[in-house]
Amino acid sequence: MHTRMLGTSGLEVSPIGLGCMGMSQSYGPPPGDRQEMIALIRAAVDHGVTFFDTAEVYGPFANEELVGDALGPVQESVVIATKFGFAFDAQGSQTGLSSRPDHIKKAADGSLKRLKIDTIDLYYQHRVDPDVPIEEVAGAVRDLIQAGKVKHFGLSEAASATIRRAHAVQPVTAVQSEYSLWWRRPEAEVLPAVEELGIGFVPYSPLGKGFLTGSIDQATTFDSSDIRTTIPRFSADARSANQALVDALRGIAARKNATPGQIALAWLLARKPWIVPIPGTRRLPRLAENLAAANLQLTPADLDEIERVTSTTTVHGARYPEHLERMTGH
Repeated sequence: MHTRMLGTSGLEVSPIGLGCMGMSQSYGPPPGDRQEMIALIRAAVDHGVTFFDTAEVYGPFANEELVGDALGPVQESVVIATKFGFAFDAQGSQTGLSSRPDHIKKAADGSLKRLKIDTIDLYYQHRVDPDVPIEEVAGAVRDLIQAGKVKHFGLSEAASATIRRAHAVQPVTAVQSEYSLWWRRPEAEVLPAVEELGIGFVPYSPLGKGFLTGSIDQATTFDSSDIRTTIPRFSADARSANQALVDALRGIAARKNATPGQIALAWLLARKPWIVPIPGTRRLPRLAENLAAANLQLTPADLDEIERVTSTTTVHGARYPEHLERMTGH
């Protein structure tokens, strides 16, 4: 695959990365065979993926260990992004936000050990902590960069004003936020801000947590441990109403000899050259399908049609339950 630069930072990655969270949590029980997920991550490397996303809270901790084991043999040729920003009790359960500078530095040491690396390529604040000024957070990461433990600083789900304040202390390489054809709020303020500042943008859930692939409909059932059982956008009524968006993508995909998911990813890639989506999967066929979107060229007429059909389609249901939505956009 060709590569993309995350803003003006000099950090070069594959045009589509791999989000690894779902291999350890959120979408039903984790796979019983850990080696299958290691094989999947290594298959992504073989397909040209150089950008892998994890976080200490995924598991917690288990996902970093998985990624570390999978990428150990090739760590010099890939970019590993992980995240800090949560507190944990003595049993390892997540208890809330924490981005105090001393906590950040302790978290970095833990991530380095689990990932089996000497330096974290890209270190995101997972969620903005309203109790800690962002300048202190940026300063703590700057200290880690100066110590050689981190190469690049990132923010996740941060508002444009917060991004600007952080960037003034320590240049931000990438901002990660949800962005897709059914969640376009970053277009209002965040995307203009990162473009102005020369920051890359990393959409997570670029396939709408699977909905934009066309494989989910009103009849789909989810395991009780699947996060989508708590998301209003995935209620049966909302799925029925939102099917119109997938149907529109399916029609465009048929003419392009592609899948709805590939259209959704290609649309993101066509938005800006510094946008790098990180779809996740547990399945090799889906991995191959997602990565093939990097070679799908959408013409101006295709993009106009996508804009026309999506702008007239109302997406029903909130993207998160209220307690999770409160942790975004600060």
